[in-house]
Amino acid sequence: MGKGNSGKLEAEISEAFIQFQRQVLGRGPEATRTFVTRDMVIVRQKKSMTCEEQHLVRTEKGRRLVKEMRVTLREIFKEQMEEIITRLTGCQVLSSHGDISTRTGERIDIFILDKNLEEELRAE
Repeated sequence: MGKGNSGKLEAEISEAFIQFQRQVLGRGPEATRTFVTRDMVIVRQKKSMTCEEQHLVRTEKGRRLVKEMRVTLREIFKEQMEEIITRLTGCQVLSSHGDISTRTGERIDIFILDKNLEEELRAE
């Protein structure tokens, strides 16, 4: 597959996560980048907060509410997000982790895979 296909896969994952976020929150992030690194897929979404969340994070209580809501949403949709990664990479997801910065609106999701996908992509 080579390095070029790594970029293609990363773009496909980014697009799938933009669509997924639009379905869940009603809007997508300003920009999404995906990185395949060893046995990890890292999805980085910039400015992913909704208009309502942007207003809420102006207060301490609002920041806590946004964090709590996003943690709850991630728990609800965790299996679906992991299925996107499994479908596009052909790897099983062993674990996944995510968080959002209430200061910048940037969201990070990390998926730990059952094999070194970066090495496999380089070898093909």
